[in-house]
Amino acid sequence: MKLYKNIALALALVASLGVFTACSDKLDAVPDNRTEIDTPEKVKQLLTSGYPVAVPAVICELSGDNLVDNNVVVPATHNDAYEAFQEEAYKWEDIRNYSTGDDDTPYQVWEAYYQGIAVCNHAIAAMREMSDDPAHDPKLSPSWGEAHILRAYLHFTLVNVFAEAYKDDTQSMNDRGIPYVTEPETTVSVDYSTSEYLKSVKEVYDLIEKDILEGIDLIDDSYYSVPAYHFNRNAAYALAARFYLFKRDYENCLKYANAALGANPSSSLRKWATFSANTINSLLNSYNDETAACNYLLLATYSLQDRMLSACRYAINDGSKSENIPSTKDILYEGGGPNWSGRVPAFDGKIYRWAAGSEYGSWLFRVYEYFEYSDKIAGIGWVHIVYQPFTAEETLLCRAEAELYLGQSDKAIEDLGFWTASKQIDDPLTQDKIDNKYKGTPENNIWVNDIHPQQMSSQFKVLNEQETNVLNCILHFRRIETMFEGLRWFDIKRYGITVHHAYRGPVEDEIHHDYLYWNDPRRVLQIPNNVIAAGYPSTDRTQTLPDQSSVMTSNPILAE
Repeated sequence: MKLYKNIALALALVASLGVFTACSDKLDAVPDNRTEIDTPEKVKQLLTSGYPVAVPAVICELSGDNLVDNNVVVPATHNDAYEAFQEEAYKWEDIRNYSTGDDDTPYQVWEAYYQGIAVCNHAIAAMREMSDDPAHDPKLSPSWGEAHILRAYLHFTLVNVFAEAYKDDTQSMNDRGIPYVTEPETTVSVDYSTSEYLKSVKEVYDLIEKDILEGIDLIDDSYYSVPAYHFNRNAAYALAARFYLFKRDYENCLKYANAALGANPSSSLRKWATFSANTINSLLNSYNDETAACNYLLLATYSLQDRMLSACRYAINDGSKSENIPSTKDILYEGGGPNWSGRVPAFDGKIYRWAAGSEYGSWLFRVYEYFEYSDKIAGIGWVHIVYQPFTAEETLLCRAEAELYLGQSDKAIEDLGFWTASKQIDDPLTQDKIDNKYKGTPENNIWVNDIHPQQMSSQFKVLNEQETNVLNCILHFRRIETMFEGLRWFDIKRYGITVHHAYRGPVEDEIHHDYLYWNDPRRVLQIPNNVIAAGYPSTDRTQTLPDQSSVMTSNPILAE
């Protein structure tokens, strides 16, 4: 079974770079179209093909609590999902209804990320052939650093999608992880379910850390013509900060977040006031500006998330009081915060709705698509969405969370204040305002999360009431900052946040309610059915749950 392409196919990715070896002497020619990666420049070019053209944003957003089913909240609607697998994702079922060419599917993510890992491994192997010590070879060390950081990021994403959240070293040693692949594939068939490749979550985190530490000090921004499309220094620091936050190593999280943000984080946050709202394309270009200090890393992907939202089945919506579904529109951008009321000021003129009506949902411009024509006359081509895996804003919120757990609530609130100021909110943020916004319980306050960190690990620090309010503020701001990116799903997993989904199929009258609790095995997304069909063992998502008594039961677009 192939986790990723073999060497000939993986290296074919760089064919367009013009680095194939040519030789008139047939006895010396490479026999099978594969590239000889034998110079530092070729390694550098090879690594550009290691960045994935897919992200798990759609399956993670559908699994989480940002989207609601319009068939439940809008009277008399019976919409189909844009793609059948999206309904399976929303119902936390094994996702089966897709083909290998479909965008935003588990298979696309699995294939793209392991293909990127293959590229990293071939680059590392090539550098070892060129030098006895690539890490200290000035011609190779930047690529050596990039290959290890990129390999760490790709595995980090995969383990957070297809495995349990990290709990602690003891429990995570017993949780099945993913294959961690560090060598080029040289045989026709490899059994990746053996202990050599398939590691526990704890072992995967150890290997991620090893790769981060191997590469992070070698990153050289001057090595790239457009650093935002590579793991530049700030992107690498941001990866390290998020990794150590998820591992609850708060000192190291703080160390790397500080390295990325510098002494004055305000200077690197997004400049919303400079955005022109004349057209959605001008907004999009400003947001995805590769020179903007806030955009640590940009990924150009094949994604249909914009079209999924336009299909009017799953949306950011007003919810339904009768069905106990809170307004995600209020939570994400209309319902105010601890030091502002109503809409987030930075989002004025930048929220769009579909002409079907605002009751069908609305969305921030940032998820709008770019269309690349392959044939303009036929009107066909490829849909792209640019995602921002790492930004100054998300890194700032990582730092605030680390500061909170290190007993530095005042510094955490200061960082949260930087975040609100960057969203054009003038009112200073204080503990009293946070206490007022996040008081109460999840049953009576939609901004309070039903968290269960101590049930997941006894090593989670127990916070007092005011600290818990600050945590809810951080999780709220992270939810706003990362909407459409899928990172809310990772927060749901690592804090054991209860999620409620209500859904009604396109040909059903009955409304179904389902709850995802902190210990529900469906929090681990099933590995792709194509991979299972090839012989890889599936993930067990049908275990009997412990007692839950202790927990909560293409249309035209218009700007708003």
